[in-house]
Amino acid sequence: MRNYILKRLLLIPVTLLGILLINFAIIQMAPGGPVEHILAQYSGMNTDAKSQLTSSVNLNTQNSRYQGSQGVPEELIAELEKQFGFDKPAHQRFWKMIKDYACFDFGRSYYQDKTVWELIVERMPVSISLGLWSTLIIYLIAIPLGIRKAVRDGTKFDVWTSFVVVIGSAIPVFLFAVFLIVFLAGGTYWHIFPLRGLTSDNWQSLSWYNKILDYFWHIALPTLSMVIGGFASLTMLTKNSFLDELNKPYVLTARAKGLSENRILYGHVFRNAMLIVIAGFPSLLIKMLFTGSLLIEVIFSLNGLGLLGYEAITTRDYPVIFGTLYIFALLGLILKLISDITYSLVDPRINFSKL
Repeated sequence: MRNYILKRLLLIPVTLLGILLINFAIIQMAPGGPVEHILAQYSGMNTDAKSQLTSSVNLNTQNSRYQGSQGVPEELIAELEKQFGFDKPAHQRFWKMIKDYACFDFGRSYYQDKTVWELIVERMPVSISLGLWSTLIIYLIAIPLGIRKAVRDGTKFDVWTSFVVVIGSAIPVFLFAVFLIVFLAGGTYWHIFPLRGLTSDNWQSLSWYNKILDYFWHIALPTLSMVIGGFASLTMLTKNSFLDELNKPYVLTARAKGLSENRILYGHVFRNAMLIVIAGFPSLLIKMLFTGSLLIEVIFSLNGLGLLGYEAITTRDYPVIFGTLYIFALLGLILKLISDITYSLVDPRINFSKL
């Protein structure tokens, strides 16, 4: 197992390099960019503002390769290219990015007066709060419910809980979030929970006990919205995994020997059936941390990493795009390694050392 962990750790830099290279190549081919974004803003300025920007440059505007550059001085375009680093060849820019990222230096945002690392650290608590609490609650609900449904397969309990699970999986996360806002956050009916933010404005002045209560008060609705969208698939996965194990010959043999149902279920079936559930943990956590929280962050006005990445893509803020991509990929690779280690802890028969 030690050799396998070492191999996986050595593969992480190689995998990150491949991910960054592919995305860097796609970005180079994609239309638009920070220069064109600035040119679009420039084109929308009034005449006086344009004259202030162009007073010190020659108004030669021919042969520009950027869309929306008509009427824009070539010297201004060249200055923008130098500012964003596009005056250098692509391979030099990529090599510089790799060397900087090896030291966790992600540069500065094009449009915000902060480094990418400062933006990530600033937004990380929101995404971690949503992701961890949602994942924890999903597992606490889905695993016991899935096991219960497998044990009582075909009963009334299984039928009506399946109906609830299907309804939960059919409701879009954003629609359920809007429903909660309308009914519980002052939209039309009750104003029980706050609508925006992770804490109240007077959070610093509260006692430690009230700070905890205030935090959970704010995060209750966003977390509930994400749980509804995630527990259904894990519940059915758990049920089907346990059903598959319960129908295997070793379970019949254990029953024939007189072992109790609890001993069979938790002493033999559990560790085998839980393997597939454990395997899905990294992908679920990554989904909850980053992709799944995007709409929730927008609806509840929470400044998390999902919203940061979305804003960076729409404005072509390349340092933020690649910085968040690097962090997302690194966390995903580490979580996958943790998942494999957990595999071997749950079932010692699994040996990764031969891989």
